[in-house]
Amino acid sequence: KSFANLPVAFTDELDWPQFSEITGFLNSTIGGWTDSLYLRLRRRNRCNHRDLQNISQNGGSSGNLLYLIKSLARNQLLDNPAIVIYATIGNDVCNGKRDTLAHMTTPKEMLSNVVQALRYLDSHLPNGSHVILTGLVDGRFLWDTLHDRYHPLGQLNRDVTYSQLYSFLDCLQVSPCSGWLTPNETLRALQLSNVLKEIARSEKFANFDIFYMDFPLRQMAEEWHKMGGEPWQLIEPVDGFHPSQIAAALGTSITWQKALHEWPQVLGKENPFNDQIAAIFKDQGGH
Repeated sequence: KSFANLPVAFTDELDWPQFSEITGFLNSTIGGWTDSLYLRLRRRNRCNHRDLQNISQNGGSSGNLLYLIKSLARNQLLDNPAIVIYATIGNDVCNGKRDTLAHMTTPKEMLSNVVQALRYLDSHLPNGSHVILTGLVDGRFLWDTLHDRYHPLGQLNRDVTYSQLYSFLDCLQVSPCSGWLTPNETLRALQLSNVLKEIARSEKFANFDIFYMDFPLRQMAEEWHKMGGEPWQLIEPVDGFHPSQIAAALGTSITWQKALHEWPQVLGKENPFNDQIAAIFKDQGGH
């Protein structure tokens, strides 16, 4: 029974799309709560029920998203408009290479990759769709928050900090992100975010409008602090790298409020028949 969930876990790459910030639909039992863009859209308009796709992947950068994006399932003529969240988070700057800067996506490559992806979307999304480009994470938050804390492996004997773990992974040349998980700072993430911001400002497409938002990590930290939490709780403790379940839920709220106030057309109007739909079809669990 201990390993009964392994096939599902491996096919999801040990990720939890069912609890995630954008497509989460199940109540989380893994150290936080589930709040997602999908669940909020479903509450706003019950016709959004089960209309979600998560086509992301571990390590999904602007380069390999050009292949991943082709798994998008949307009929341009028959389906309703879509909301696409384009977020590579940190994968365009993260790699385990010795010369980590040389292997990061350059601003020129970023521009080319993202524009290619958007052109593909323009040829496949129904007219009236929306695309939100999300900036990259400021990786310094990871080091600043965790480097002197004990990793779960070192909590018993108080002998392994995140700083030591990062150095060990780097020494073995298996670090997922040599450029971030060190005290060295890099401005590449800011440069690439600026590329996305400029694309949203200057590019126009026939079948969707396009928006940009910074990755709201600092806002998450502020919100969590108000709730009595600590910044380190926003980072997944085992890998010391990915956003935690708490961060995902807080990110949903921040993204939703931004869209509600700045781009209300993205979310659509509330469905006046929601109660009747719920009465007829009952609660089907959100998925």
